[in-house]
Amino acid sequence: MGLGAASKPLVAARHAMSEKAGTLPLVGRVAVVTGGGRGIGAAIAAKLASLGATTIIVGRTPGPLESTARQIWQGGGRCEPVPCDVSDWQSVEGLRERVNEKWGAVTVLVNNAGIGSFAVPLHLLPPEQWDAVINTNLRGPYYCMRAFVPGMIAAGRGDIINISSLAGKNPLPNGAAYGASKWGLNGMSYSVAEELRAHNIRVAVVCPGSVHTELSPHEGKDPGRMLQPGDVAHVVAMLVTQAPQSFASEVLLRPTRKP
Repeated sequence: MGLGAASKPLVAARHAMSEKAGTLPLVGRVAVVTGGGRGIGAAIAAKLASLGATTIIVGRTPGPLESTARQIWQGGGRCEPVPCDVSDWQSVEGLRERVNEKWGAVTVLVNNAGIGSFAVPLHLLPPEQWDAVINTNLRGPYYCMRAFVPGMIAAGRGDIINISSLAGKNPLPNGAAYGASKWGLNGMSYSVAEELRAHNIRVAVVCPGSVHTELSPHEGKDPGRMLQPGDVAHVVAMLVTQAPQSFASEVLLRPTRKP
Protein backbone atom coordinates (compact mmCIF):
# COMPACT_ATOMS: atom_id res chain seq x y z
CA MET A 1 0.00 0.00 0.00
CA GLY A 2 1.43 3.37 -0.95
CA LEU A 3 0.78 5.73 1.92
CA GLY A 4 2.91 8.53 0.45
CA ALA A 5 -0.02 9.90 -1.53
CA ALA A 6 -2.10 10.49 1.55
CA SER A 7 -5.56 12.00 1.52
CA LYS A 8 -6.17 15.47 2.95
CA PRO A 9 -7.26 14.14 6.37
CA LEU A 10 -4.05 12.14 6.62
CA VAL A 11 -1.96 15.16 5.62
CA ALA A 12 -3.71 17.19 8.32
CA ALA A 13 -2.95 14.44 10.82
CA ARG A 14 0.72 14.59 9.83
CA HIS A 15 0.79 18.34 10.46
CA ALA A 16 -0.79 17.84 13.87
CA MET A 17 1.87 15.24 14.62
CA SER A 18 4.62 17.71 13.62
CA GLU A 19 3.26 20.40 15.92
CA LYS A 20 3.47 18.19 18.99
CA ALA A 21 6.71 16.45 17.97
CA GLY A 22 8.74 18.24 20.60
CA THR A 23 6.82 16.51 23.38
CA LEU A 24 7.07 12.96 22.01
CA PRO A 25 9.91 10.79 23.35
CA LEU A 26 10.45 8.62 20.25
CA VAL A 27 10.55 11.31 17.55
CA GLY A 28 13.40 10.61 15.14
CA ARG A 29 13.52 6.90 15.93
CA VAL A 30 12.62 4.11 13.52
CA ALA A 31 10.88 1.03 14.94
CA VAL A 32 10.23 -2.36 13.36
CA VAL A 33 7.41 -4.45 14.84
CA THR A 34 7.05 -8.00 13.54
CA GLY A 35 3.61 -9.57 13.53
CA GLY A 36 2.35 -5.98 13.41
CA GLY A 37 -0.85 -6.47 11.47
CA ARG A 38 -3.12 -7.55 14.29
CA GLY A 39 -3.38 -8.32 17.99
CA ILE A 40 -0.43 -7.52 20.23
CA GLY A 41 1.76 -6.35 17.35
CA ALA A 42 -0.81 -3.87 16.07
CA ALA A 43 -1.27 -2.45 19.58
CA ILE A 44 2.49 -2.09 20.04
CA ALA A 45 2.88 -0.40 16.65
CA ALA A 46 0.11 2.09 17.41
CA LYS A 47 1.64 2.88 20.80
CA LEU A 48 5.14 3.45 19.41
CA ALA A 49 3.75 5.64 16.63
CA SER A 50 1.78 7.68 19.18
CA LEU A 51 5.10 8.34 20.94
CA GLY A 52 6.60 9.72 17.74
CA ALA A 53 8.41 6.75 16.21
CA THR A 54 8.26 5.98 12.52
CA THR A 55 6.91 2.47 12.79
CA ILE A 56 7.40 -0.30 10.24
CA ILE A 57 4.94 -3.16 10.69
CA VAL A 58 5.89 -6.54 9.33
CA GLY A 59 3.90 -9.69 8.62
CA ARG A 60 3.12 -12.33 6.05
CA THR A 61 -0.38 -11.10 5.16
CA PRO A 62 -0.65 -7.68 3.46
CA GLY A 63 -4.34 -7.03 4.26
CA PRO A 64 -4.10 -6.68 8.05
CA LEU A 65 -0.82 -4.76 7.73
CA GLU A 66 -2.40 -2.20 5.42
CA SER A 67 -5.48 -1.83 7.62
CA THR A 68 -3.39 -1.27 10.76
CA ALA A 69 -1.07 1.18 8.99
CA ARG A 70 -4.04 3.16 7.73
CA GLN A 71 -5.48 3.43 11.24
CA ILE A 72 -2.14 4.63 12.60
CA TRP A 73 -1.83 7.29 9.90
CA GLN A 74 -5.38 8.45 10.57
CA GLY A 75 -4.47 8.77 14.24
CA GLY A 76 -1.57 11.05 13.39
CA GLY A 77 1.25 8.50 13.50
CA ARG A 78 3.77 7.44 10.89
CA CYS A 79 3.61 3.83 9.78
CA GLU A 80 4.56 1.71 6.79
CA PRO A 81 3.42 -1.88 6.18
CA VAL A 82 6.06 -4.22 4.72
CA PRO A 83 5.20 -7.85 3.94
CA CYS A 84 7.95 -10.13 5.24
CA ASP A 85 8.31 -13.72 6.42
CA VAL A 86 10.59 -13.55 9.46
CA SER A 87 11.38 -17.26 9.19
CA ASP A 88 13.03 -16.64 5.79
CA TRP A 89 16.45 -14.97 5.91
CA GLN A 90 16.21 -13.63 2.35
CA SER A 91 12.89 -11.98 3.22
CA VAL A 92 14.38 -10.38 6.35
CA GLU A 93 17.39 -9.14 4.37
CA GLY A 94 15.00 -7.53 1.90
CA LEU A 95 13.18 -5.87 4.80
CA ARG A 96 16.41 -4.46 6.19
CA GLU A 97 17.49 -3.06 2.84
CA ARG A 98 14.11 -1.45 2.23
CA VAL A 99 13.85 0.10 5.68
CA ASN A 100 17.46 1.32 5.81
CA GLU A 101 17.22 2.91 2.39
CA LYS A 102 13.95 4.71 3.05
CA TRP A 103 13.99 5.48 6.77
CA GLY A 104 17.55 4.99 8.02
CA ALA A 105 18.83 2.95 10.94
CA VAL A 106 16.32 1.01 13.01
CA THR A 107 16.86 1.69 16.72
CA VAL A 108 13.75 -0.06 18.08
CA LEU A 109 13.07 -3.69 17.19
CA VAL A 110 10.08 -5.55 18.62
CA ASN A 111 10.18 -9.26 17.84
CA ASN A 112 6.52 -10.05 18.32
CA ALA A 113 5.62 -12.41 15.45
CA GLY A 114 4.58 -15.78 16.81
CA ILE A 115 2.46 -18.82 16.14
CA GLY A 116 1.31 -21.61 18.41
CA SER A 117 0.17 -25.21 18.43
CA PHE A 118 -1.95 -26.21 21.41
CA ALA A 119 -4.03 -29.18 20.23
CA VAL A 120 -2.00 -32.31 20.93
CA PRO A 121 0.84 -33.61 23.12
CA LEU A 122 4.33 -33.46 21.68
CA HIS A 123 4.52 -37.11 20.62
CA LEU A 124 1.51 -36.55 18.32
CA LEU A 125 2.66 -33.22 16.90
CA PRO A 126 3.49 -33.42 13.17
CA PRO A 127 7.13 -32.46 12.45
CA GLU A 128 6.04 -29.71 10.06
CA GLN A 129 4.08 -28.01 12.86
CA TRP A 130 7.11 -28.18 15.15
CA ASP A 131 9.24 -26.60 12.44
CA ALA A 132 6.69 -23.85 11.78
CA VAL A 133 6.52 -22.86 15.46
CA ILE A 134 10.28 -22.93 16.05
CA ASN A 135 11.09 -21.16 12.78
CA THR A 136 8.71 -18.26 13.44
CA ASN A 137 9.07 -17.89 17.21
CA LEU A 138 12.82 -18.48 17.60
CA ARG A 139 14.54 -18.38 14.22
CA GLY A 140 12.61 -15.21 13.31
CA PRO A 141 13.94 -13.10 16.22
CA TYR A 142 17.46 -14.36 15.50
CA TYR A 143 17.17 -13.32 11.85
CA CYS A 144 15.79 -9.89 12.77
CA MET A 145 18.49 -9.24 15.34
CA ARG A 146 21.15 -10.38 12.90
CA ALA A 147 19.73 -7.97 10.34
CA PHE A 148 19.24 -4.87 12.49
CA VAL A 149 21.78 -4.99 15.32
CA PRO A 150 24.73 -3.82 13.16
CA GLY A 151 22.79 -0.64 12.35
CA MET A 152 22.04 -0.10 16.04
CA ILE A 153 25.73 -0.51 16.89
CA ALA A 154 26.63 2.06 14.22
CA ALA A 155 23.95 4.42 15.58
CA GLY A 156 25.24 4.00 19.13
CA ARG A 157 21.88 3.06 20.62
CA GLY A 158 19.02 0.61 20.40
CA ASP A 159 16.15 -1.16 22.12
CA ILE A 160 15.23 -4.75 21.32
CA ILE A 161 12.04 -6.10 22.88
CA ASN A 162 11.37 -9.82 22.46
CA ILE A 163 7.76 -10.77 23.16
CA SER A 164 7.88 -14.12 24.87
CA SER A 165 5.28 -15.73 27.15
CA LEU A 166 4.80 -17.15 30.61
CA ALA A 167 4.86 -20.42 28.67
CA GLY A 168 8.60 -19.74 28.56
CA LYS A 169 8.62 -19.94 32.35
CA ASN A 170 6.01 -22.58 33.19
CA PRO A 171 4.86 -25.96 31.81
CA LEU A 172 2.22 -25.84 29.07
CA PRO A 173 0.64 -29.26 28.39
CA ASN A 174 -0.21 -29.70 24.69
CA GLY A 175 1.91 -26.66 23.97
CA ALA A 176 5.41 -28.11 24.17
CA ALA A 177 6.60 -26.71 20.85
CA TYR A 178 5.34 -23.23 21.74
CA GLY A 179 6.86 -23.50 25.21
CA ALA A 180 10.18 -24.68 23.79
CA SER A 181 10.28 -21.72 21.41
CA LYS A 182 9.63 -19.27 24.24
CA TRP A 183 12.11 -20.86 26.66
CA GLY A 184 14.62 -20.63 23.83
CA LEU A 185 13.71 -17.00 23.13
CA ASN A 186 14.19 -16.14 26.80
CA GLY A 187 17.62 -17.78 26.90
CA MET A 188 18.68 -16.10 23.68
CA SER A 189 17.49 -12.72 24.98
CA TYR A 190 19.44 -12.98 28.25
CA SER A 191 22.66 -13.78 26.39
CA VAL A 192 22.22 -11.15 23.68
CA ALA A 193 21.49 -8.54 26.37
CA GLU A 194 24.95 -9.13 27.82
CA GLU A 195 26.56 -9.07 24.37
CA LEU A 196 25.07 -5.69 23.48
CA ARG A 197 25.10 -3.70 26.73
CA ALA A 198 28.51 -2.23 25.91
CA HIS A 199 27.03 -0.85 22.66
CA ASN A 200 24.27 1.06 24.50
CA ILE A 201 21.67 -1.43 23.22
CA ARG A 202 19.09 -2.72 25.68
CA VAL A 203 17.54 -6.15 25.14
CA ALA A 204 14.43 -7.00 27.13
CA VAL A 205 12.02 -9.89 27.17
CA VAL A 206 8.31 -9.49 27.95
CA CYS A 207 6.47 -12.59 29.14
CA PRO A 208 2.70 -12.08 29.15
CA GLY A 209 0.18 -14.54 30.46
CA SER A 210 -3.02 -15.21 28.54
CA VAL A 211 -3.76 -12.31 26.17
CA HIS A 212 -7.13 -11.92 24.47
CA THR A 213 -6.00 -12.49 20.86
CA GLU A 214 -6.54 -15.06 18.12
CA LEU A 215 -3.40 -16.95 19.18
CA SER A 216 -4.06 -17.51 22.86
CA PRO A 217 -6.03 -20.60 23.96
CA HIS A 218 -9.38 -19.40 25.31
CA GLU A 219 -11.10 -22.60 26.43
CA GLY A 220 -12.52 -22.18 29.92
CA LYS A 221 -11.27 -18.59 30.23
CA ASP A 222 -13.16 -15.35 30.69
CA PRO A 223 -11.97 -12.95 27.94
CA GLY A 224 -12.84 -10.03 30.18
CA ARG A 225 -10.25 -11.13 32.71
CA MET A 226 -7.52 -11.89 30.17
CA LEU A 227 -4.76 -9.43 29.40
CA GLN A 228 -5.48 -7.17 26.43
CA PRO A 229 -3.04 -6.31 23.60
CA GLY A 230 -2.84 -2.75 24.91
CA ASP A 231 -1.48 -4.05 28.23
CA VAL A 232 1.54 -5.51 26.44
CA ALA A 233 1.95 -2.34 24.37
CA HIS A 234 2.01 -0.30 27.59
CA VAL A 235 4.94 -2.38 28.89
CA VAL A 236 6.85 -2.04 25.61
CA ALA A 237 6.39 1.73 25.72
CA MET A 238 7.74 1.78 29.27
CA LEU A 239 10.81 -0.21 28.24
CA VAL A 240 11.76 1.94 25.26
CA THR A 241 11.29 5.23 27.12
CA GLN A 242 13.41 4.38 30.16
CA ALA A 243 16.09 6.84 31.17
CA PRO A 244 19.42 6.10 29.44
CA GLN A 245 21.02 4.69 32.59
CA SER A 246 18.07 2.32 33.21
CA PHE A 247 17.70 -1.21 31.87
CA ALA A 248 14.72 -3.44 32.73
CA SER A 249 15.71 -6.77 31.22
CA GLU A 250 12.56 -8.82 31.86
CA VAL A 251 8.89 -8.18 32.56
CA LEU A 252 6.44 -10.88 33.63
CA LEU A 253 2.92 -9.69 32.89
CA ARG A 254 -0.10 -11.36 34.48
CA PRO A 255 -3.82 -10.58 34.61
CA THR A 256 -4.96 -9.20 37.94
CA ARG A 257 -7.49 -12.02 38.32
CA LYS A 258 -6.97 -15.47 36.85
CA PRO A 259 -9.10 -15.90 33.72
